[in-house]
This record gives sequence, C-alpha cells and structure tokens, in this order.
Amino acid sequence: MNLKIIILFSLTQLLLGCNSKEQNIEVLPNIIHIFADDLGYGDLGCFGAMDIKTPFIDGLAKNGIKFTDFYSASSICSPSRAGLLTGRFPQRMGINEVFFPESFTGMPQSEITIAELLKEKQYKTGIVGKWHLGHHREFLPLQQGFDSYFGIPYSNDMASAVYMIDNEVIDFNVNQKYITKTYTEKALEFIDNNKENPFFLYLSHSMPHVPIYASEEFLGTSERGLYGDVIQELDWSVGQIMDKLKSLHLLENTLIIFSSDNGPWLVMEDHGGSAGKLREGKMYTFEGGMRVPTIAMWKGKIPKGSVYRGLASQMDWLPTICEITGVQLPKDRNIDGKDISKVLFGKGDRDSNVYMYFDHQELQCYRSGNWKVKIPFQGWLGNQYKQPVAAHDTLLFNLKKDPEEQFNLYHEKPNLAKDLLKEMELKYKEMGELPKPLLVRKEADESHFDYLKSKK
Repeated sequence: MNLKIIILFSLTQLLLGCNSKEQNIEVLPNIIHIFADDLGYGDLGCFGAMDIKTPFIDGLAKNGIKFTDFYSASSICSPSRAGLLTGRFPQRMGINEVFFPESFTGMPQSEITIAELLKEKQYKTGIVGKWHLGHHREFLPLQQGFDSYFGIPYSNDMASAVYMIDNEVIDFNVNQKYITKTYTEKALEFIDNNKENPFFLYLSHSMPHVPIYASEEFLGTSERGLYGDVIQELDWSVGQIMDKLKSLHLLENTLIIFSSDNGPWLVMEDHGGSAGKLREGKMYTFEGGMRVPTIAMWKGKIPKGSVYRGLASQMDWLPTICEITGVQLPKDRNIDGKDISKVLFGKGDRDSNVYMYFDHQELQCYRSGNWKVKIPFQGWLGNQYKQPVAAHDTLLFNLKKDPEEQFNLYHEKPNLAKDLLKEMELKYKEMGELPKPLLVRKEADESHFDYLKSKK
C-alpha cells in the first residue's frame, strides 16, 4: 500500500511539473510587416479612396487598428526604410538620401535591426521585396539579421533591377508585370517553410513606385486606371497572406502591419497616387509627404475597429515589437521610436506627442500635440522628379482642425510658433552631433565630351 501511495504521489508530481513547464513555455507571435512603396494617404478604401477597391486591406482595419496620424521617418525611400528597421532617425546614420546602384555606401552594419533583435528569441527572419539600403555584400539583408532574402535591391526605376536570392543575383531579366505576384509567392513560401517557428516576414513591395505594372488579371479592374489596378493587386496579395495564415491556423498568433514608406509621388500625375486631403506628397515635409496610411491587426489581441488619432511613427515598431516579444532594447544607442503596444491593445496613448520632420539633413518641421510649425522655404520651381512648390514664410497649423494645412495661424499666434521653434531647436540639440551624410554617388567626369563639343 505504501509503495502504491509513493508511486501515485510521484506520478502526480511529475504531471504537475509537466503542466507547469507547459504553462511557462513562451508563445511568441509571428510578425508580418507589409510595406508598400510610394502609396498615398488617399489610395485605400479605409482611408477614403472611392475609386480603388481594397477589401482585404480594409478588412485589416475593420478587424484591427487604423492610425490616422502615422508618420514616415522620411519623405523618401532609403531613409524611411532605415528608420523603420532600426527605430532611429536616419540622420543618426548619415542616411539622408536614397542609395543608387552606383553607391558604395549603405546602412552601416553597426546598426541593429528588428531582425537582429528577434534572433535573440530564435525567430526565423526573412525579407521579400525591395531593400534599398545598399547592394554591396556588407549592406545586404543577410548581414543585417535576416535569414533569407528574395527581391530587388533598389527601386524598380533604377538601373540593374535584378532579382537576388540572399547575397547573389539570380535573374537579370525582371518582368515587372509580375513583381507583385512573384513577391507574394515567395512570401507564402517563407510562411510555409517557417510555420513551426516564430517568424518575422518583411514583405517590402516595389509597387506602386513608378514605373507601375500590374499582371493581366488586374488590368482594367479599377476606376483609377493603371495606378488603381496596381493597388488592387497589392490588396489581392494581402488577401493571399491572410488565406495562408488561416489555412495554417496561424492568424490568431500573428501581428500584421500594413503601411507605406512615404507619401505619393505626385509629379508622376495619374501614375503617382493621391495624398487625399493632405498637402503635397513625396519629397516634401508637408503632411502628404510624411503621413502614411497604417493599419495593424492581431486577431483576439487588438480590439476590432480601433482608430488611433494620436501621432505615431514607423520608428515605433522596433521598440513595440521588443516589448511584445520580451526582447531587450539596445542600451548602447539612442532609440527614437516609442513603444506603442498599449495603443495597439487599447490600453493607453503613445508616451510622446512630439515629432520632428526632416528633409535630408535639415529639420524643417516640428509637431507637438495638434500644432505643427514649419520653417521658411525658398520654394522649388519643379523638374521631372519633384513637383513645384511656392516659397513660404514660417507656417503654423492646427492639424486637428486643419489637416490639409491650408490656414497659416502664425500671425494669429506668433508666440506659440516661436515657442514651438525653440522647443524644436532644443530637441534637435538633444540628438547630439550627427554624422556627415553618406555619399550616395558622385557625378561622372564627362569633361571629354565637353572637349569634343568645343572642337566642333
């Protein structure tokens, strides 16, 4: 009898111990960040577009959270991507312009990315799509924490648009009509291959950056011409990702983020997208260039149909993901982003309500709460890359009442504007000494052509 009691007691303790261990197993969420290129604030149904149908992206907003005042780290490609992946202003890295195929520079290896941090928790990390942070081996994704890479290292309008796998070029002949479908197939493969592990997928679309292309299935399907067709194919891609997660029973444990790297390229006219009610677009620090449509969904975690009207930024994702996964933030550098996990879960606001808007290395605007101040601008006459904008003196806007930035209140509230400018200068000084801008390319010496012309 005593032996039976001892055996039963031992088995009970063993079972209790197993249950305790099971309860202590860390359940880590999958994270998928879908990043469009040059998508405008007015290009999605859930942000007011009436002539483009985006039911799957709208579904993310319906079943998750929509951010109305979400900012890019920059109004151009490379700096915004650096800010997203590191949680830091790109000016801290000297990344103030876009990289080119002739660039010998890229995002420094010393920077720590979301992918590198998640490796601490044994995440499988992959990027599919556009990289645009340097193409020399030391700057490529596999040297920045990613386990795998498939995509085009630069913008699709640049020379040498090639497909790469990991560190190698595998195809010099990219058919741009099928870029979105190809990226989608590779993203689904990544999910399939890593369904047994926690994973981080950075799906960085090349579209709708010009030149824009859609596959035959989507041509003529929208009410906004080819541009709308391109967006509707991106929406289809989101639907494919959702279907894959559902089929693998991963939807309840996956945080899905959808956003854009900056505002629309308005100089490209009907191929350049819409900023909706916002002023200007890409390459400018008005709201249309910096405020981007952003949505996040995590079934059962993020309250359905949430709308957050406070400011937030791309740089917030790194500290937020660290908080969600239990990863420690780097302590040897400044992280400019703020943890917005309590915003996602409906438990509070972002800790800071200020933001700095940089144009290259120049700090041009500052937002505090609902107020935005913008320093004088000498104007731009326009060219084939950048649309004209008239010169202006100091501007002051109440973004809550005037998100279109139409009513300059500087002369009504000069003291407020001056206070904001002082605060802006102080915040800038707090950043400390910033590195010199990285040299992205040099002009070729073509004096030989000038010599030949002089002889004629």
